[in-house]
Amino acid sequence: QWNATTAWVGVEKEGIATENGVSQNNPHYAVLGATPIYNIGWDGIAIRRGAAVEGKEGKHQPAIYEVSLHARCFDAKKKNLTLALVNQEGLPVCQAKIKVQGTDWKEYKAQLIVTDKYEGELASEAITKEGKLGKNIRFAILPKGEQKVAVDLVSLNPQDTYKGHGLRKDLAEAIADLKPRFVRFPGGCMLHGQGLKNIYHWKESVGPQKDRKPAYNIWGYHQTRQLGFYEYFQWCEDMGAEPLPVLAAGVPCQNSVADERGVAGQQGGIPMSEMPQYIQDVLDLVEWANGDPATSKWAKMRADAGHPAPFNLKMIGIGNEDLISTDFEQRYLMICKAVKQKYPQIEVVGTVGPFHFPSSDYIEGWKIARENKRWIDAVDEHYYEQPGWFLNHQDYYDHYDRKAPKVYLGEYASRGANAVDNALAEGIHLCNVERNGDVVEMTSYAPLLCKDGYSNWQPDMIYFDNNNVRASESYKMQKMFGQHAGDLYISSVLSLPDALKKYVGTSVVKDSKLGKTWLKVVNALPRTLKLSVSGLGNKQVTIAGRSAQVFEL
Repeated sequence: QWNATTAWVGVEKEGIATENGVSQNNPHYAVLGATPIYNIGWDGIAIRRGAAVEGKEGKHQPAIYEVSLHARCFDAKKKNLTLALVNQEGLPVCQAKIKVQGTDWKEYKAQLIVTDKYEGELASEAITKEGKLGKNIRFAILPKGEQKVAVDLVSLNPQDTYKGHGLRKDLAEAIADLKPRFVRFPGGCMLHGQGLKNIYHWKESVGPQKDRKPAYNIWGYHQTRQLGFYEYFQWCEDMGAEPLPVLAAGVPCQNSVADERGVAGQQGGIPMSEMPQYIQDVLDLVEWANGDPATSKWAKMRADAGHPAPFNLKMIGIGNEDLISTDFEQRYLMICKAVKQKYPQIEVVGTVGPFHFPSSDYIEGWKIARENKRWIDAVDEHYYEQPGWFLNHQDYYDHYDRKAPKVYLGEYASRGANAVDNALAEGIHLCNVERNGDVVEMTSYAPLLCKDGYSNWQPDMIYFDNNNVRASESYKMQKMFGQHAGDLYISSVLSLPDALKKYVGTSVVKDSKLGKTWLKVVNALPRTLKLSVSGLGNKQVTIAGRSAQVFEL
């Protein structure tokens, strides 16, 4: 049900116009007279008190929220607007005024400052000890006078964001705590989209916000593109992670619903006559990320956005768990070959369908990758399985061809009823993945984030609401491996009765830069394990049942 007024209250249908919009990519705007309009946010708007003032009990720093919008008048007159956060009774928590002038679109900015003194009595919304203010806060635009004004691209964000670059701080910090080496974006089926017209085009997500093209996606929610490729690359840099942008392989998701022709699935792929331009768009991404602003218009766009230095992109993904059809293969190889020929230093990560061996897409995808390893450096494997599959396939990567393209395990998770069982199965799998680190060069659990009340896939790694972040058991396992990842694998042997071996995973790795060696033990048995680590003076370690632990050796 997404439309131009989603989340807005008070906007009349006749108050929506498209003539002379702020951008051809954002044609809809609201026309306001004297009637206020309200935005309800995502289950309300969570605002907080500022940090406590040291030495002054009960006193807090102001909490600052940044507002921006585009507006224009319909004649030479001015129009005054009050921007406010209001409670459920309509009383203001804080407010600011702007004056719109002229008939041309302009961006207006203001700050809403939450202090210890409020401009209205918050009768029903006391501030909690955690500094959270109510749950029914709304954002309001309060016009003054009857003259008409056009308003669009309204944005409200806290000033205090992760590294100052706009991401919700507690969520971004939870991800950074995993110590990720890379980030795959913009996401799985979202990138190849719900049909040909919904393929994710990275160029629609960069540049000035007013020119970014919003889109729905196959999972059923809306993208304003305020989070676009520039922000993803910036986020990677802020965390010290490598960016792994993934682009469609010339076909949409095979699960696409029927288009206006009644054609569903891959829909034949992007027409061959349009493939040269699509391939150029892929190549332009590398230029945008790594090019010199003095000689490249795409690199200049990056510099104009605030990042003149290159992002040093090292790898790019092509395709996402696609049906390995003829339409796919033709376009996929055209793209991979073009990238590798122009940028031989860039690692090209392909795909082998949505399932593991022995699915037909997996088999055909690997056949293509092996036959075209000049153009394909690695392939992205995806699978979601019950805990038992992981326990019973601990040799899964042992027999892979060491001369074939590398493996990127881009989406995986254990899907069972018990969260601890899932995490333990995933941890044991990671022990075996580390043992095969010469084959599996990267892994990423999926999905990463889920907002409470809006789940359409289980399980997920991190759950959140407007005020809180809740880490899953799988998150704790991923964090243990992420924070104790080495660059050297040290072979070891676990002596246990055969009937018990598959329930215990061990991995010994060394971080040569830190000079530290770690033993990771994942114990899915219901009993405490006492292990003797021979070769290190028979050092004794103890690990509780159904738990995982790291020991520095």
